[in-house]
Amino acid sequence: MKPTNQLVASHTVLKNRFTLITLALPIVLSSFLPVICLRAQTESPAAGGTSEGEKIERQMWADFKAKDWKAVESRIAEGFQSIHPDGARDRAGEIALIEHLNLGVFTLSNFKSTVNGDNIVVTYMIAVQETIDGKQLSRKPAPRLSVWKKGTHGWQWICHANLNPIP
Repeated sequence: MKPTNQLVASHTVLKNRFTLITLALPIVLSSFLPVICLRAQTESPAAGGTSEGEKIERQMWADFKAKDWKAVESRIAEGFQSIHPDGARDRAGEIALIEHLNLGVFTLSNFKSTVNGDNIVVTYMIAVQETIDGKQLSRKPAPRLSVWKKGTHGWQWICHANLNPIP
């Protein structure tokens, strides 16, 4: 092969490699994008040490304890569902349960919040002195899960799981 042909051939190979890398790079990077996005969705505590999910959950419990039913009801979405050891409840059933709830001292801990679009999924542990319909529930820490959806009127409670056994 003549030196000029070798130079042209080398230039063509380099050009093809550059084109291949240019085309392959976005494909390779896009395979990592879901992992990067998933990591970004887990809520980390704000400067005050509390995530948005933790703040709204703590506020809901404060309103339960204060028996501020207007505030509680305003944050429970239409179509709300909950699950308890004794079965599922809709919005009206949950409100009726909450209104018959007598809370004593409670401790919330181990919050984990995950943001997915305009939703926050919050899990936590609660140790609480509570009586429902005259029955004292266990004071041992028990897991809870809430789902909140951000709407035009702020955060709305759309789902809750209470895993504390009812005697």
